[in-house]
Amino acid sequence: AGIYPCSNIDLVAFLPLAEIGGGNGNDIWGWTDPQTGKEYAIMGRTSGTSFVDISDPENPVYLGNLPPHGANSSWRDIKVYADHAYIVSEAFGHGMQVFDLTQLRTVVSPPATFSETAHYDDFGNAHNIAINEDTGFAYAVGTGTCSGGPHFIDLANPAAPVYAGCHIENVYTHDTQCVVYSGPDATYQGREICFNSNENKINNIDVTDHANSTLITEVQYSGTGYVHQGWLTEDHRYLYVNDELDEIVGTTDRTRTLIYDVAELDDPILVAEHFGPDQATDHNLYIEGNRAYLANYQAGFRVLD
Repeated sequence: AGIYPCSNIDLVAFLPLAEIGGGNGNDIWGWTDPQTGKEYAIMGRTSGTSFVDISDPENPVYLGNLPPHGANSSWRDIKVYADHAYIVSEAFGHGMQVFDLTQLRTVVSPPATFSETAHYDDFGNAHNIAINEDTGFAYAVGTGTCSGGPHFIDLANPAAPVYAGCHIENVYTHDTQCVVYSGPDATYQGREICFNSNENKINNIDVTDHANSTLITEVQYSGTGYVHQGWLTEDHRYLYVNDELDEIVGTTDRTRTLIYDVAELDDPILVAEHFGPDQATDHNLYIEGNRAYLANYQAGFRVLD
């Protein structure tokens, strides 16, 4: 891929940030139109959100930009539910933008300048947002609400989000994954569980009753730098966790992924650590099927079996 080595991955197209609205990049998500089957990339930038038609992967088309709700920010995160994008930012007073993605079907002369479909203002800034598509609830994290814990939002009407509660953490929740639990722990099967990355620890919370969420357990590990993000295997047996700063503070000299056995939610056990080949910092990972997909500062994109 240009000057960068690749193995079992090919670069098919590249759009510089300058060609999709400018500024610096910060997050990316996607949407597949259920009506047309077209795929779209949704790119967060310091100065807005870009929408790119990637249904022809070798010839992506920049469709337009949604400006921010207020000031620019180095942090902007997006998730998708029911054909709507939900966009948060750490900019003061930004709240959550709601954007009806079906508008992308009818862009005549790209690039367009879009307007938000709706706006949610029960918080100002947020670092990230997670959505459980099985329940239709969103979880904003890193807000100024909930004493740092996840802020719950009901998306039953996708264009009119409604506040649904808080989990009071008294610690900063940086990221989360929320699922209807189907793993081996019979006590929690069928319940909605969030797996939180809380800077210096990991915890699990039961959010089935959004008005009365409860802590299941929390764990710490030695050599913590910054517990950044985690993701479950599809059978909900293992939790893969990345620590954004352990390489920088000197805990490890290579990229480290921590693997927890969460067969019992009240007793997560660190069973393995995967070390990458480079002196680089890990950031986000996601799991699909039996593959883990990792993004790393200065070491590119990696796939683990």
